[in-house]
Amino acid sequence: MKDIHLLLQNVMIVSEGLAAFTAVIMTFIRKSKNLYSYFAGYLVFIFCCEAFGKFGVKYNPFPMHLFFNYFVIPLEFIFFFWLYAYVSLKKKVLFWIFTAVFLLAYIPNELYFLKNKYIFSFNYTFGSVLLMFLVVLEYYKQVNSDRILEFAKNPMFYTNLGVTLFYIGTLPYWTFYLQIYEHKQIWGMYTLYFQASAVIMYLMFASSFIWGKQNYS
Repeated sequence: MKDIHLLLQNVMIVSEGLAAFTAVIMTFIRKSKNLYSYFAGYLVFIFCCEAFGKFGVKYNPFPMHLFFNYFVIPLEFIFFFWLYAYVSLKKKVLFWIFTAVFLLAYIPNELYFLKNKYIFSFNYTFGSVLLMFLVVLEYYKQVNSDRILEFAKNPMFYTNLGVTLFYIGTLPYWTFYLQIYEHKQIWGMYTLYFQASAVIMYLMFASSFIWGKQNYS
């Protein structure tokens, strides 16, 4: 199973690069100027961070987990809060509220959860819960849309599906990681899901630029 984990880890990096490349190319070809086109920049940023995390460890003066926990992960969630609440749902106040609450969640994380590991990654867990709320709102918006039969043209359809599979699907994995790790067979299977869902998510992101109409809304 270790070989499969290693293989999927490399496939994850490739899928991130493919999604970033596809997003940039399609944005350039279509000359998209709407807010969703910033998603392409985000994908390039994430690919660079993940590639640096894998290949640039020896060049990083700080521990790699600090780089991800206090820089990459917060920016990931804040971007998705912006993409969902600000861009798609048109709820700008909700974006600022979620961003502020998420950042404030680092206070109990530093004071309590770093020492008490009942929850492995509190800030990631809390961010995923907030994101799950936005995902549900997005599904509700899509289901009740007058253009529901044109869902394949909606870039947020692909994005929402990818986020659901990865961020929501792996919420228990990162919340109870230490408890799951004690049961190696369950941990191994869930790790496979974590890696496979990440690959599918980035393929969905690429699909949103290929089949989704950037002027859909």
